[in-house]
Amino acid sequence: MNKVATSTPSSRDRSHSTTARRAKNSSSVREPGFFERMYNGEGGFQIVQNRKKWFAVMLVVVVVCLGAIVFRGFALGIDFEGGTRISMPPSGNADETSVARVFEDATGVAPQSTQTVGTGDARQIEITSSRLSEEQIRQARSALFDNFKPVDATGKESEAAVNDSTVSESWGSSITKRMLIALGVFLLVVFTYITIRLERDMALAAIICLLIDLTVVSGIYALVGFEVSPATVIGLLTILSFSLYDTVVVFDKVKENTAGLFNSTRSTYVEQVNLAVNQTIMRSINTTIFSAVPIISLLVVAVGIMGVGTLKDLALVQFIGVIAGTFSSIFFAAPLLVVLKNRNAKYRRHDERVRKARASGAANDSSSDATGSESSPAEESHGADSADSARLRTKPKRERKVVSPNNHVPGSGGENSRSWRPGM
Repeated sequence: MNKVATSTPSSRDRSHSTTARRAKNSSSVREPGFFERMYNGEGGFQIVQNRKKWFAVMLVVVVVCLGAIVFRGFALGIDFEGGTRISMPPSGNADETSVARVFEDATGVAPQSTQTVGTGDARQIEITSSRLSEEQIRQARSALFDNFKPVDATGKESEAAVNDSTVSESWGSSITKRMLIALGVFLLVVFTYITIRLERDMALAAIICLLIDLTVVSGIYALVGFEVSPATVIGLLTILSFSLYDTVVVFDKVKENTAGLFNSTRSTYVEQVNLAVNQTIMRSINTTIFSAVPIISLLVVAVGIMGVGTLKDLALVQFIGVIAGTFSSIFFAAPLLVVLKNRNAKYRRHDERVRKARASGAANDSSSDATGSESSPAEESHGADSADSARLRTKPKRERKVVSPNNHVPGSGGENSRSWRPGM
């Protein structure tokens, strides 16, 4: 009886087939793009690791802003310094230059500022100067009426169309004092809340970032010469709250990532904090965009259409503050927290344990690879298996890597391959 000859695939054929299938599967997996990785918290930006660079940038900016505050000072509005404000509707050939000239000729006092506010029938030419006496105010009103003949609400020429208001220096100092008290209470409440809700070091880092934001915004106002009004103070307190919210979001994610940190040698505190920044960076950017758009609209409406000075002051400080607050919450808050934590020996010992564990793992892999590359006596005694033995000896070493939590690990594209998303 004849035997039917059957052929079985050799080990080499099976190996080639398995390798081909793996290559095909790996090629079918789509690697996420840059923005998708950012959205999923897998950008891998080394923000905390490069903290010295960010601190250097911050130091330069703060020094420039402090220099502007000290040497240039602030352009304080009438509500802080005290003074007199005279306004009138434009009529005839009245413009800011001619009105300022008539005002100075009548009073002998140069106006601090002359601007047009409002639109349409509500337009007013507004003159601000140091505090005038009653006689100087009367002379200024008469001169403005005689030269420009402004009309009142009924359309008749009247000196009553020229309005004036005076703010005393004591009222301005009272406003400044209340502003400082409100700022101090705000910072104290913030520090207490974050200490209770998160950690003391996080509260300290958040307060330092708020002071940096305050310095940067104040420095820009001093450097450019924007007028400081009560609306500016209100807007400043608003953007400090915005910056604080952004910082607390980052710190809350840091607290979540570092829970049980000392029970494992998988990652250092720096890596977990950097991971938290990457996981929240897209949320910070989105929040900034959706906050800046209505502020820009307010600036356009206030300045370009309505010309309302109060809205301009409010929107301007909010726009500058939102940008500064976003940068501080991303690039300064978390790195500053790492600096504060590194003062604690507990965190330094943990980082050293992680480094030793990784060095030990790399050494063990090297020794096991060297042992596995040696040929066995049985393989050398069989000539038929010489090709397989050569393949085993030349097989590339499998290098064991301790994957940092900040590295993107390619997956199937499903939810299991994504660590976190904004809003989760």
